[in-house]
Amino acid sequence: MDNDIEDLEMQVVRYKPEGLDTLCKNTKFTRKELQIMYRGFKQECPTGIVNEETFKEIYAQFFPQGDASAYAHYVFNTFDHDHNGSISFEEFVMGLSVLSRGTFQERLQWAFSLYDVNGDGVITKEEMLDIVTAIYEMMGRYTEPSIDDTTAREHVERVFQKMDTNRDGVISVEEFMDTCRRDENITRGMSIFDTVL
Repeated sequence: MDNDIEDLEMQVVRYKPEGLDTLCKNTKFTRKELQIMYRGFKQECPTGIVNEETFKEIYAQFFPQGDASAYAHYVFNTFDHDHNGSISFEEFVMGLSVLSRGTFQERLQWAFSLYDVNGDGVITKEEMLDIVTAIYEMMGRYTEPSIDDTTAREHVERVFQKMDTNRDGVISVEEFMDTCRRDENITRGMSIFDTVL
């Protein structure tokens, strides 16, 4: 009986990605780059999929000075297009393609999705505060100048006032895109945070 269960578990665990040709068409990576990424992906995630805990562990390695788990959670949700609680290789390379080689417009759209935590098409002040706080936690408490909860709140207040051009208390995708295109400081600030992989 136990052997039957183990056999079944071994069959269910494996995930096979779609063909390389399809991924080449849908991303900005070459066939060779995708092969190299897939080997690395399989090494870290032998099952072919990443759950949120594994994603957080991988992220934590890049930010040992801070706590990256909250930010990793939001990035994970943005990568997990079908919201099934795991990231397939396709979802991973699609997100990576946008962040590393996407147009300015595509990266802004990705950033908007990151900040639009509940996916309702607008960014609230609370959502922005959640993301900015997560970024500050990830960067570490020992940064210069030092960062605290008040700093995050003040930063969000400034950015939110700039972006909410019609003063309706939420930031639409149009307001987000327009403000980012017009304001060099926001664009620079956004790119620092939103390309943090």
